[in-house]
Amino acid sequence: MNYFVTAIGTDCGKTIVSAIITEALQADYWKPIQSGTETRDSLTVEALLTNDYSLVHPEQYLLQTPVSPHQAANIDGITIKIDNLQLPMTTNNLVIEGAGGVLAPINEEGEFIIDLATKFKAEIILVINNYLGSINHSILTINEIKRRNLKVKGIIFNGKSNPVSEAFILNYSQYPCLLHVDQHENFTADELRLYAVKLMYQWNR
Repeated sequence: MNYFVTAIGTDCGKTIVSAIITEALQADYWKPIQSGTETRDSLTVEALLTNDYSLVHPEQYLLQTPVSPHQAANIDGITIKIDNLQLPMTTNNLVIEGAGGVLAPINEEGEFIIDLATKFKAEIILVINNYLGSINHSILTINEIKRRNLKVKGIIFNGKSNPVSEAFILNYSQYPCLLHVDQHENFTADELRLYAVKLMYQWNR
């Protein structure tokens, strides 16, 4: 099974959430497009995992500049196309991490990050964090996912909790809440394992 981790925007916690899911399922991890090489999300995930089964697959596109994928690719003198992206070889469950939000552009031809979920027939896990305006961003994201008739496993809230906002988003979307991840200054492997256990309680409900 393929799972696609996306979010309502940038810096919402996709990488930590991806690591938690990967640890919980003892799945493989793959970030097909990485914009910016100073902080590679695959290395963060690899450092946090503790199980003996997960593999972290290399990025297909490792772009130099931390901007939107289409701009980073232009800077590097390449064009990314959905048709050219290929899943890594694995028989394991695969956690695929997107870049930015669902409509982060991949190229100038109208292909977006969310198109990866369609291509790889992946079930979506939506990461949402709470800030002023996050309900609007969440509903816009949910509407786009629903417009595309994509399958959603559920929502993971990351950071400081806002029960009122979360209740509204869950009621509107009718997606289940899989997990709440608290805000951590330095996320550790021990904390990852605890969240992985919590996630599994909700996973098959």
